[in-house]
Amino acid sequence: MFHRLAARRVRHVFDRLSAGDYEVALAGLAPDVHHRFAGDHPLGGERHDAAAVRRWFERLYRLFPELGFTVTDVAVSGWPWNLTVTVQWQADVVPRTGPTYVNVGAHVLRVTRGRIACLHAYEDSQAVAEACTRMAAHGIEEAAAAPITT
Repeated sequence: MFHRLAARRVRHVFDRLSAGDYEVALAGLAPDVHHRFAGDHPLGGERHDAAAVRRWFERLYRLFPELGFTVTDVAVSGWPWNLTVTVQWQADVVPRTGPTYVNVGAHVLRVTRGRIACLHAYEDSQAVAEACTRMAAHGIEEAAAAPITT
């Protein structure tokens, strides 16, 4: 029963992200969350607190103002106080400039006592890097910025 509730909650968060509302995702983070987004680009790297993850989401939506997620699978395991959640998804991605594209990936979350303690994203990081390179070539400075790490 608890696993179904957790899966429903995760689907809701991805629905809200598709509507541009990342506040619902931030509300579930532990203060000392570990966030990892694969790739060598302005969104890549690791963050270790909720404030840095907020700055990361702000950058994500400035660079990619439209993200349409379709969750294809959610798997939940563990006890209610220590869950592992895996979310597979496909996203229609609209960068600030340049062509739209489809990205496919997965998030692996560790949820401890109702808060997301670890959030690791695995996606086509090359597609993200190429979109950032195109945006930077069109004068969008943040698309060439160093990753947010703190």
